[in-house]
Amino acid sequence: MTIFSRWFQRPDILATETPKGPWGGSGDDGKTGGNGPRNPWALPPGGRKPAAKPTALDEFLRKARGSGGGGGGNGGFGGMPSGANARALWAIGVAIIAVVWILFTSVHQIGPQQRGVVTYFGKYAGTLDPGVRLTMPAPIADVTVVDVQKIRTDNFPVGDGENLTLTGDQNIIDLAYSVRWDIADPRDYVFQLAEPNDTVRAAAESAMRAVVATTTLDQAIGTGRTVIEQRVAELTQQILNDYKSGVRIQGVAIKQAAAPARIVEDFNAVTAAQQEAIANLNQSRSYAQQVVARAQGEAASFDKVYEQYKLAPEVTRRRMYYETMEAVLAKSDKTIVETPGGVVPYLPLSNAKRLPNPEVVQATPAPAAATAAPQSGAAQ
Repeated sequence: MTIFSRWFQRPDILATETPKGPWGGSGDDGKTGGNGPRNPWALPPGGRKPAAKPTALDEFLRKARGSGGGGGGNGGFGGMPSGANARALWAIGVAIIAVVWILFTSVHQIGPQQRGVVTYFGKYAGTLDPGVRLTMPAPIADVTVVDVQKIRTDNFPVGDGENLTLTGDQNIIDLAYSVRWDIADPRDYVFQLAEPNDTVRAAAESAMRAVVATTTLDQAIGTGRTVIEQRVAELTQQILNDYKSGVRIQGVAIKQAAAPARIVEDFNAVTAAQQEAIANLNQSRSYAQQVVARAQGEAASFDKVYEQYKLAPEVTRRRMYYETMEAVLAKSDKTIVETPGGVVPYLPLSNAKRLPNPEVVQATPAPAAATAAPQSGAAQ
């Protein structure tokens, strides 16, 4: 073995030193090295750490394992407890779960607006009123809670689409309406209908189309809406009663009844023509009533004249002759010739005074008024 001299040894700068911890010393034994405080996590000088006091969980696990061993010995499968104590713990756990299950499935809180339909193994057993009610636990008993006071509304059509319906006079209208309903019998509602909402919609739509098919276009878009709504509500209720649905119809409201957008211009033209035809018909009836009234007045006047004629026929005959000649001659030119002393050989008929033409007389007042204005201005 060769021993090198001191000059061949490693320099002091390359020598390794034991690292010191932040608490001073070497950081391993917890002793105060030279400077700095003692490491609080290290063992105290000249002694050992005090033993930690076991917690309640540790005591429970130790008792459950029996001898307090680890995974071997008396330890159960997968670290689970075994033995007599383990069976007791399992029984307690199962009992707790059973009690919780019974509480959650046997106690039912029914609101004031609700009713609970109870079934035992799927068979109807009764209806629960509002309040806290008890039943057998599931799966023996099952409770279906329904709201009997909520008013449900179905709109036709759904969204902004068209709902084209054919009227009794072969016209097509775009009909929008709503149906309001609630639950009258919870038992029938739960057991008789598989899809209550779809059933109510189908019954209401069928009733509306059946009623509109028996009405005219004017009734559907005019004052007949109230009658249509009432008839649709009654027919829908009748259909649902036949199904024993337990549903009560509260009302039907028509929100829109108009021509489809594609033919609105043609529809307006037809409507205008119908209105014009009605106006002409009313005008002709008014004229007919006037003519009949005039004829009845003339007949009444003739009856009065006839009564006077029967009293004095000759006088009445002359009077009628004079009145008739007066009416005829009043509209024609007349020339009266008097011959007190002889016959006049020449009559200057060209210079005779003529009556004005009635048509000219009616047309002349307008220019006369026009010429009168400057005269009145000149007079001012």
